[in-house]
Amino acid sequence: MSQIHQRASLPGCPSCEEPLESGDLFCGACGYDLSAVPAPPGDRPTVAITVPAQGVAAPAAAPVEWPAASETDSSDLAAPTHRPADLPGVDSGGRPLSAPSPAAVRHDVPDGAAGERGGAAGDFELAAPDPRTVEHATAGGAASAKLCVACRSGRVDPDGYCENCGHAQPRERDHMEQELGSVAAVSDRGLRHHRNEDAFAVSCTGLPDGSPAVVAVVCDGVSSASRPDEASAAAASAANEALLESLPRGTHPQQAMHEAILAASEAVNALAQDSGQALEHDQHRHENAPACTLVGAIAAGGLLVVGWVGDSRVYWVPEDRTNPPARLTEDDSWAAQMVATGLMNEAEAYADERAHAITGWLGADAYELEPHTASFKPDRPGMVVVCTDGLWNYAEAAAEMAAALPHDAYERPLHGAQVLVGHALDGGGHDNVTVALLPFAVVPAGAGSA
Repeated sequence: MSQIHQRASLPGCPSCEEPLESGDLFCGACGYDLSAVPAPPGDRPTVAITVPAQGVAAPAAAPVEWPAASETDSSDLAAPTHRPADLPGVDSGGRPLSAPSPAAVRHDVPDGAAGERGGAAGDFELAAPDPRTVEHATAGGAASAKLCVACRSGRVDPDGYCENCGHAQPRERDHMEQELGSVAAVSDRGLRHHRNEDAFAVSCTGLPDGSPAVVAVVCDGVSSASRPDEASAAAASAANEALLESLPRGTHPQQAMHEAILAASEAVNALAQDSGQALEHDQHRHENAPACTLVGAIAAGGLLVVGWVGDSRVYWVPEDRTNPPARLTEDDSWAAQMVATGLMNEAEAYADERAHAITGWLGADAYELEPHTASFKPDRPGMVVVCTDGLWNYAEAAAEMAAALPHDAYERPLHGAQVLVGHALDGGGHDNVTVALLPFAVVPAGAGSA
């Protein structure tokens, strides 16, 4: 995956500021990997929306029979099966009518086990081991003993420290991988964060007609908020569970996605309530309540449904690379709204220090929750890339994302996700990196629920 980054000369650990000695590969206090300290990234993403993907209101009730999707255009991925309804503060195309107020902007400032049906990866059991550790099976084969990542010989005690050299070991959540059938996801702490505040969930279930439904949800904790890692884990788990309950009942996937985002929002709000941060009657909002973004995708019955709040994204990459890729979501961000309202061009907006301030998120201090959903009917197989900005910062345009995705990802989605995470780490890895890959197969005419 990623190449080895040469360690810079550091007076102290970039994570905890513990004094370092010459030749240290890991911080003895917190376990920070000192071999991977890159120079600050110089890239600034730009907006390139190749396919309109507008926020829409969810249907009033779950339909018994799914409406037929619009036919795809030969030059586009697909036409959305639902058009934007009347939403406060947006025009008929789903774009904001005015610039966001400073009170409606949240700054995400970076600091220094699933069952058969699938599940969330956050503060939960991993489906694959952390590659930063070395494991040797015991004679019985039923258990394993971790070896220290620093000295490679001492065993790691239950508190996470090497019994030989005393180095603290990386957290289990620093790197997570999961593959479930055709869907796979990888999440990594990155090279500059002291912890991984992203989370994901992948799952498979069945529709009432017996056809499969595949789900991928990715959440990015807001670093400037309290407990962002808990927020992302709670949101991913809640959204996944909501989808696993509603899709088998025959709920339209777009309605199911809308309800899942609401469930995720309630789960994040509950974290603030648990810690006493939520105030009665919503008269005031805590400025630092747990918060995260969410993006998800469902492949079911010939439809591809996406939903999001925040600046995590979904991309479409056709299996036949002679066809154009597309980005299927629009960011809830300051820069995106500046461009949409015509107040700035892309270069001006993304050169501004406020460019990555998000204007939509899940959390008790979100001024108004507006889940965005869109439904597509692709006419060809392809790969759905669901990711946080830790990846798309290094592959912003759809063409860049397609170039970074290996050609065999459709057959090897876990490998493809590993390669994309490596692409971000090679580019600087200044944020947590999470990506889920969901291969989409075209449903033959007359099959499925659509």
